[in-house]
Amino acid sequence: MTERYVGLAEVKAMLVPEGDKGGFCTAQRSALEHSQGMASISAEDVKALTAEIRALSFVTDYTAYKIGDILPKYPEDVRAIFSKERVNLSADDIKQIIEIVGKYL
Repeated sequence: MTERYVGLAEVKAMLVPEGDKGGFCTAQRSALEHSQGMASISAEDVKALTAEIRALSFVTDYTAYKIGDILPKYPEDVRAIFSKERVNLSADDIKQIIEIVGKYL
């Protein structure tokens, strides 16, 4: 088994069909409810967005999916996502991220 990051929209797409069958444990039900409330774009758009964001040299896979989940609209939001990363973002880097996210909103 391999591990990979997925966005909230992908979690929602995986869990909704299974939720219709019933039999979820509390954690699965909680994950489904959270993804339904927070995922505002489709799973396909999240995949396209994260692929485009990952193409930026300073973005890790983890950070790309965080951006895909949060969909930052303002520079402060982007800085908050990168606050624990060892990356010094320039104003152009932040602008580039916001422009990419804007295509999917």
